[in-house]
Amino acid sequence: MRFLTDRKRAEGKGAAHAGTGHHWHMIVSGVGLALVVPAFLYIFGSTLGQGRDAVLETFAHPAVAILSGLVVVVGMQHFRSGVQTLLEDYTHGSTRKVTIVLATALSYAIMATGLFALAKIAL
Repeated sequence: MRFLTDRKRAEGKGAAHAGTGHHWHMIVSGVGLALVVPAFLYIFGSTLGQGRDAVLETFAHPAVAILSGLVVVVGMQHFRSGVQTLLEDYTHGSTRKVTIVLATALSYAIMATGLFALAKIAL
């Protein structure tokens, strides 16, 4: 026999039964992106319009490559988490499961492609 009240069973669980962990992940990744994206945009903007060799030289620098990798990884994780929340709110049944899997696969494919491109440039 279980002696749990309704409140105790519901505490820490949202609509997706994941608690507040998902929300905190979004907040932390959003703050992280707010810190690294301006620096990335400055570097990207300064190389915009330059020749191929100058761009490759800029992105081959270890600090720039690491910063770009952080933007790609954290940005795609934030995208995946946000799209998952959207899909959980607005789709139902098997459509929900399929679209979440597709969105997750897309975000990981973009992340892998971006990291591969950075590795080719930096190495």
